[in-house]
Amino acid sequence: MTERNGALNLTSGSTWGNIWHMSWPMLLVMFFNFLVGLTDIYVAGFLGSGIQAIVGFVSQLYFFIIIVANAISIGTVAMVSRSVGAGNFEDALSTARQSLIFGIACALALAGVCIFFKEQVISLAGFPENIRQIAVDFFVIFSFALAPNYIVLISNAIFRAGGEVKLTLVAMFFISLINIALNFLLVFGLFSFHGFGYRGIALATATAMSAGTIICLVLFRRSRWKDIFSDSWRVSVDLVKRIVVLSWPAALVQISWNAGNIFLYNILSRLQEESITAMAALTNGLRIEAVIYLPVFALNMAASVLTGHNLGAGVPERAERIGWKISLSGVAFVSLMALPVFIWAGTISAPVAKDQHVLAETIRYLRITMLSEPFMAISAILAGCLMGAGDTKGAMLVIVGTLWIIRLPLAYLLATVAGYGAVGVWLAMVISMFFQGIAMTVRFRNGRWKHMMP
Repeated sequence: MTERNGALNLTSGSTWGNIWHMSWPMLLVMFFNFLVGLTDIYVAGFLGSGIQAIVGFVSQLYFFIIIVANAISIGTVAMVSRSVGAGNFEDALSTARQSLIFGIACALALAGVCIFFKEQVISLAGFPENIRQIAVDFFVIFSFALAPNYIVLISNAIFRAGGEVKLTLVAMFFISLINIALNFLLVFGLFSFHGFGYRGIALATATAMSAGTIICLVLFRRSRWKDIFSDSWRVSVDLVKRIVVLSWPAALVQISWNAGNIFLYNILSRLQEESITAMAALTNGLRIEAVIYLPVFALNMAASVLTGHNLGAGVPERAERIGWKISLSGVAFVSLMALPVFIWAGTISAPVAKDQHVLAETIRYLRITMLSEPFMAISAILAGCLMGAGDTKGAMLVIVGTLWIIRLPLAYLLATVAGYGAVGVWLAMVISMFFQGIAMTVRFRNGRWKHMMP
């Protein structure tokens, strides 16, 4: 890999070297995010099951709210990486600037809506009256942290798109460190400081994201992105439109996937006396699977940037080779992770599944769904390639199509009509992921993405 404009050139040299350069920092970033979420739940556990439930619910709400930022980030990576790969750094700067402007505007608008309708939103969870106000407090604090969170997410997308993934690693390391430390300090206090109790969890996130905004601004100033502040911050309608066109399919994917999970819970709730056990098993299984998803999403982000750079440089065949290499390496790595989970499912599940019936169902869930992990890996990584190429609609059609045409109808039919219960849902998840992996491979193989202009 050679240097270009102060950053590594991802369009020449060893393809494996390019993949490694982009992947290992993102794996650490995903691990830091995982630790923060785990710490939130761990600290909340000391404050009671009600607080733990509120943290889980509000975290899910918050994830829905930042879907817009994640979608903007995907559009930003597709456009900025293509410009950097083509050597048009001025275009990359303009796109990055417009992404930040658009993201901040969206965050402020959403924060206003969330604060104004806080009572109505929280009432959807059906919390008892005695803890509903706690949930409202959490939600309001998280809403004030929305703009800093958007800035951090989009800034990190810009760093990744430029091939400077270590800047993302630096930012997220300090943000995660601050968040974890403040979780304990602001909840429990220290010496004469008595802490804020349950509010400390939300305040820790808000403070860490505010500090993260400052960290990202410093990294901009000290990197080749320093000129992002030198030009006028006027809105470019054309650039914003292009970002929106690339972003909305990514947002629809995330919304559909979360809605699909809610639908699965609804199907499981229809299983009468088996329902609670099945829903608890799904919750536990998804939590355990999250560890396997970490390297997959890291490779997804790396694939997106590498594809954009090489298409921008006019070497689509190299972009395709990298796509196959990174996806197949992901399949191999995930298969190695899934095998011990399949074999020792009981030992792995025991710490999170205390009830024996829940434990047995969690074990069954894991042993069935581990069969689909290689297909999940190739689907997610090739989706990253397509999105980096600007084919966000293609990736969306595959994911949303298999979810709503195969997974959810099949889960309902197998679980309730055919009478297989929870096993029917687990089988539907595996079957749909098989078709999703095949369909994503076909979409990547046909090569239309090579000729798309984000």
